[in-house]
Amino acid sequence: MAITLKRFLTVVITCIVAIGSALGQEQTPESKEAAYTRVINERAAKIVAVLGIIDERASAHVQQTITQQYRSLNAIHESRKEALNALKSITEKETAEAEKNKIEAESTDKLKKLHEAYLANLATDLNSTQVEKVKDGMTYGVLPLTYKGYQSMLPDLTDPQKTQILAYLTEARELAMDAESSEKKHAVFGKYKGRINNFLSAAGIDMKKASKEWEERIAKEAEKPKKEG
Repeated sequence: MAITLKRFLTVVITCIVAIGSALGQEQTPESKEAAYTRVINERAAKIVAVLGIIDERASAHVQQTITQQYRSLNAIHESRKEALNALKSITEKETAEAEKNKIEAESTDKLKKLHEAYLANLATDLNSTQVEKVKDGMTYGVLPLTYKGYQSMLPDLTDPQKTQILAYLTEARELAMDAESSEKKHAVFGKYKGRINNFLSAAGIDMKKASKEWEERIAKEAEKPKKEG
């Protein structure tokens, strides 16, 4: 009897574990989707919060537009990843490379069209200043912070130099808006910062020296409150 009961309990426990595992597997995709939806909604809400939109309907529409943009961008990037992964089965190197270039080109084209449609959609509810804030919100405010940093580091920049720096950063921001992750967004800006530094170096500016002197000035400014206290 004891043996029979032991076997019975073992079977019951095994069934419970199996059912729980199955349910867990079924719920995982939904839970992942719910978590993703929550994250992009929170991102969009944070961006909308600083736009100063008075009309509630307009505010809700802008938040929905931004949320949908994140979702659409993710769909394009995921589709690209799947297509590139499928190329692993192709043994012919030249064929695989040609297919890869085709996939990348198609992805870039989709991102460009989505980007243009997105900005047009935002413009129905926002003015140009607010659209700029949305762009900065989607790229962690790197443009204004970096532009301010260059002006602080190099106070003698000419107006044409400032214009070129801003142009590089603006171009970087447009691309970074469509990047698939924060790491990729920062990488885009990193690439353009390299172009800016090369541009300034070509103008005769010693960037290493300027950077070092700037860091020293920042350190001195940070020490002032301590000495005053």
